[in-house]
Amino acid sequence: MSTATLNHVAWVLRGNPLTAVAAVGVAILCVLAAIGPWIVPYDPIASNVAIALQAPSALHWAGTDQLGRDVFSRTIVAARLDLMIAASAVSLSFVVGAVIGSICGYVGGRLDRMVGRFVDVLMAFPLFVLAMAMVAALGNRVENIVIATAFINLPFYIRFARAEVNVRRNAGWVESARACGDSHLSVILRFLLPNILPAMAVQISLNLGWAVLNAAGLSFIGLGVQQPTPEWGIMVAEGARFISTGNWWLVACPGFALMIAVLFFNLLGDGLRDILDPRMRT
Repeated sequence: MSTATLNHVAWVLRGNPLTAVAAVGVAILCVLAAIGPWIVPYDPIASNVAIALQAPSALHWAGTDQLGRDVFSRTIVAARLDLMIAASAVSLSFVVGAVIGSICGYVGGRLDRMVGRFVDVLMAFPLFVLAMAMVAALGNRVENIVIATAFINLPFYIRFARAEVNVRRNAGWVESARACGDSHLSVILRFLLPNILPAMAVQISLNLGWAVLNAAGLSFIGLGVQQPTPEWGIMVAEGARFISTGNWWLVACPGFALMIAVLFFNLLGDGLRDILDPRMRT
């Protein structure tokens, strides 16, 4: 990374310190997801009805649930599954969507129109409802949640990649690559795709937050991950039944973790936009 780029990143971070906070927050979430099962004070699936529904205390920082399981431990361990689902789904939709969109933007013609109409029809559906239907049809396994979440994210990457490649396909450096004998596929993979990746990084960060919400939402309505696996959406759904009896901590800890994760990803996306936008360098 050049000195000019580092200076630009530092300038953006000074003007928007929330971006640095978000980057640190995302890093902490990833570390907790990686080592969470080994650092939590209690087994996240071990029940003990003798201590069920205890309020937060020095022994149980976020209280216990209706089965006596430690809410804090379950919340920390759940970060791995939720972030894994979100990262896998966004990676899959990014790779497939970027390739399809780039080919359509480069080739144009009938293929571009056909894929464009498919994307329009797909986006006409409420995307969460479409994910619900896919998981209900395929079965509520983790891999099916990833597939459904990736599928409903495809239109964003296809449209973005198509538009960016369509603008660049007749640029001088693309013409030079073709004149040097590079095949059309080589031009797309070696020149066009790497050129649009920085701009797509913003969409990736934003979609990560949305994918976390989608996975938690599916679990909340009973179509996602099932018990006794720790997962933020399940924990919120179970805790909601006890709010009326004053057991607020069952929802507070996983709900706060879910909110913080989505917030950090959104703030990071805004910061990446400022860092990668060429107009910010003037």
